[in-house]
Amino acid sequence: MQSTHLETLFDLLQKLPPLQENQLYHIPQLWTGDQGGSVAVQPGPFYAGIIGKILDQRKVSSPVTGADHLWSRSAVVYNMFVRLTTAFDHNRDQTVSPEPLACGFRETGTLLKAIALLPYIGSLGANTVYLLPVTSIGRANRKGNLGSPYAVKDPMEIDPMLDEPALGLTADFLLKAFVEAAHLLGMRVVFEFVFRTAAIDSRWVKSHPSWFYWLSGTADENSYGPPVFDTDTLNSIYEKVDKHDLCNLPAPSPGYTGMFVAPPVSVAERNTGIEGTGENGEPCHVASAFSDWPPDDRQPPWTDVTYLKMHNHPDFNYIAYNTIRMYDTALDDPATFNRELWDAVLSIIPGYQETYGIDGAMIDMGHALPGQLKRMVVDTARKNRPDFAFWDENFDPTPEVRDEGFDAVFGSLPFVVHDTVFIRGLLNYLNKTGIALPFFGTGENHNTPRVCHRWPGMQTGRNRAVFVFTLSIILPSIPFLHSGMEICEWHPVNLGLNFEESDRTRFPAEKLPLFSTFSFDWEKTNNIDPLNRYIRSVLAIRSRYAELIACGDKGSIVLPYVTEPDLFAVLRKNGRQSLLFIGNSNGEESKTGTIEFAFGDESLLELITGENHRVSDHKLTVSCNPGQCMLFELPQQN
Repeated sequence: MQSTHLETLFDLLQKLPPLQENQLYHIPQLWTGDQGGSVAVQPGPFYAGIIGKILDQRKVSSPVTGADHLWSRSAVVYNMFVRLTTAFDHNRDQTVSPEPLACGFRETGTLLKAIALLPYIGSLGANTVYLLPVTSIGRANRKGNLGSPYAVKDPMEIDPMLDEPALGLTADFLLKAFVEAAHLLGMRVVFEFVFRTAAIDSRWVKSHPSWFYWLSGTADENSYGPPVFDTDTLNSIYEKVDKHDLCNLPAPSPGYTGMFVAPPVSVAERNTGIEGTGENGEPCHVASAFSDWPPDDRQPPWTDVTYLKMHNHPDFNYIAYNTIRMYDTALDDPATFNRELWDAVLSIIPGYQETYGIDGAMIDMGHALPGQLKRMVVDTARKNRPDFAFWDENFDPTPEVRDEGFDAVFGSLPFVVHDTVFIRGLLNYLNKTGIALPFFGTGENHNTPRVCHRWPGMQTGRNRAVFVFTLSIILPSIPFLHSGMEICEWHPVNLGLNFEESDRTRFPAEKLPLFSTFSFDWEKTNNIDPLNRYIRSVLAIRSRYAELIACGDKGSIVLPYVTEPDLFAVLRKNGRQSLLFIGNSNGEESKTGTIEFAFGDESLLELITGENHRVSDHKLTVSCNPGQCMLFELPQQN
């Protein structure tokens, strides 16, 4: 029988010669246990030992299978940016090198190290691994010293930096081994796909210039960016979009649209990159992307990426809100669809299904894809795999997103979870409307501030993380562990949403892990206890109430009154069970408060600590340490 990729990798690692005496290779002890610090290892035997144990799982388990795509509802997700999550200063020289060490192993994150981390991820309680894009990265206008994973050079090529030169195996080979290993451990694997944008020097530019927007070489580069609208026009845009009236949306000025070159464009490769020539001989280049919504957003252009041109219509040959997100109804005409590009997009996920055996997809900027294309992406993938899951980078868990075939959305929890007033507003809204789809139960992702962002290395940050995590997983959500949160990592990955101007000064691209070399504080875990054990215990409790917590019916999320404002309470109920959460949102001070019930005297078991609390005369008084949370199953009343 032919060896699997994981077996081949195992055999190769066993045969690797030991490192020379002057070559150090340390790994964080947390990767294999619960303690901090690091330990020196021989890479070959170390990684072979872990993979050997994974291969032994064949004797007790079988690869992940499922009858349909609804498995997302029982997922516990660990979100990994491979290049970052498994980065480490292996040779102890106080830096993370972007180049391989002399021994041939990398300090930046690799797929070999990601395989080795799978047992650790499973030990947290996760059963699904979600990878940020692993595709090759463009070089033109690259941000930082590594570039953004969202600047996709070739959607069918794996980033070669995710390999280990010491092994002589490609990143493609190692990715196949990674998925095999995850499946043996009973984990599903979800990849993130980027369909709305591409690297400014995408391989498609040369072969398919009609898939891109081209900017005249005579255009003033300093004036290029989001089109400027006067106040009356902006008000008209907002009014029409709010009413879902996308017919004859206000277009940018002729001065703006005139900067774009009409097709066809011929291209040639020069020493300086790809250069275009319009039909009239006018020089041109690919137009960079920018934030299109709201239409008065004044962020500078995203110079490393461009928007793919989803439609061919002579009146819409420009980048603006009405051509790349809030599509004018004129673009609903199938005759305007850029068919070759759509076919290329539709082929990507089936290619990954066949080559790597992945189990699901997160669609980056899915809300900005044409609705028809979005539905076709889902339908095409599900023809091959009816159990294939789709997640949408959308803030609202609406029936409309569900009806498009999606199983979960990102949601808006990270944007409100830091203020109980905003949390209360969101939960009251969801309780009133009901929840059609689960959203990610998390206080952070790679585009938001870390929960511990304001409290680096401080106990306050850990306390806040306990509160946010526990609250997020008792909602109708998918528990979502953004890698690093379990060790209270505070450094932002990217400056996307909810950051302050001072953050943009503190963290240029050279200091942001989305673009440059960086390693989590795996050794010291920011001088405080990691959350690993707490996460395991709370997720175990959650699993016992899975049906109740998954309920998204109207009226299933109630916010009881507590006499202490910093104590936040949520009552989950489904008619058969009731689960009460009480948490101290204050990360610095202990708080005491009282909550009232319809029932009288009762003894309630607090599920996290195992302690009994007494309800007397319909009242329960609790005292919570900073960030402490409590969970109680309440008696059912007739």
